[in-house]
Amino acid sequence: MANTLWVVIPAFNEAKWIGNTLASLAVQRHAEFTVLVVDNASTDGTADVVRRFAEQHPRMDVRVITEPQKGTGAACDTGFRHAMANGATHLARTDADCLVHPQWTYAALRAFASGLEMVGGRLRARDDDYPVLWWEKAVLAFLIHAGALAARYRAEHRGPQFLGPYVLCTGGNSAITADLYERCGGYPRTSIEEDHEDRTLMNRVRQVTRAYGRRRDMIVYWSMRRTKAWGLRNTLSWYTDHSYRPEVVDVR
Repeated sequence: MANTLWVVIPAFNEAKWIGNTLASLAVQRHAEFTVLVVDNASTDGTADVVRRFAEQHPRMDVRVITEPQKGTGAACDTGFRHAMANGATHLARTDADCLVHPQWTYAALRAFASGLEMVGGRLRARDDDYPVLWWEKAVLAFLIHAGALAARYRAEHRGPQFLGPYVLCTGGNSAITADLYERCGGYPRTSIEEDHEDRTLMNRVRQVTRAYGRRRDMIVYWSMRRTKAWGLRNTLSWYTDHSYRPEVVDVR
């Protein structure tokens, strides 16, 4: 029987990182899913790393396709629609520098079983790629909470067109039914410099359903590489409204 849950991972020049992301998916409590990496015109052999991993883990269904249009939104949309065309009924997304908790796919399916059509989860700081102090983890947790609360009251996230309140569903830790993705129009085919595609998707979802939310048991460990390069304040400004504009967005 074909897997109906697909995990989509957009990736641009992530050869250094994506092996660990895939390894975290290899130890999931719920293991019946397909992994689809969307190579976003990488120049560092990202796709080759994915193919080698697939060869070394024949029990996992790991695939890779290419999207030449640069942009996280474009890569995600291509990946989601490819998955749907191949039988996916439920779609989860993480990023190529993240590690997912062993219960991640199980938690997403539990959320769907409860009636949600879209779900987001918690982000925690990775500490295996960069040294992260305890207070940095605490500050990150506070900033995510404060940012989510502030986003709910931003003018662009309010209006009669929305059926429910804004909820933080970050691209690196989210899942959606294929039916809802189709109904709401999906991700904008943009780059992250133009638009935070996960925020736009959330607002599109809010215009067609109230069946969305967050679950504490859906956990992803988020790389601190941008925070280490930009600082906590600038990182928050970037993710909040692009008020901080770094010279290099694709931090490696």
